[in-house]
Amino acid sequence: MINFIIPIIVLFIIIYGLIKKVDIYDVFIEGVKEGLKMILNIFPTIFTMSLCINVLISSNIINDLTIYLEPLLDILNFPKELLPIAVMRPISGSSSLILLDNILSTYGPDSFVGRVASVLQGSTDTTIYIISLYFATIGIKKTRYALIVGLLTDFITIIISLIVVSILL
Repeated sequence: MINFIIPIIVLFIIIYGLIKKVDIYDVFIEGVKEGLKMILNIFPTIFTMSLCINVLISSNIINDLTIYLEPLLDILNFPKELLPIAVMRPISGSSSLILLDNILSTYGPDSFVGRVASVLQGSTDTTIYIISLYFATIGIKKTRYALIVGLLTDFITIIISLIVVSILL
């Protein structure tokens, strides 16, 4: 049954267009043209973000940052294994998913680190990605306050995730 959902929706749209006497083919072609314009508009932003993420990952700066901040993280009782996912999540959802998978395969989904990482993945957002892609696409230039609020929200969410998982575990 699930294999028929999309064909049924397409058939419904075609029948609806015929009833309303809409030139379906011309409207479809117009939509494709608008979609291509949008893709060309957002491509430089997506390419730049992908390049920056690859440079960040390849440079191993997150691992170096984890080693450098380990004494501070120990004082704060913040598991050092969570720092890479906490840093990458606002930048890239797919990269943070890879880090989550590594954490879950190493420590297990029922461990404290695994649970906090899962809550972080589900409750934080890709703030920098959203601002760079969506705001740039619609032409918003003044993103300072949105970036500050978004990153502050992500930071508070990290702290709350640690607290909630600590209480529930």
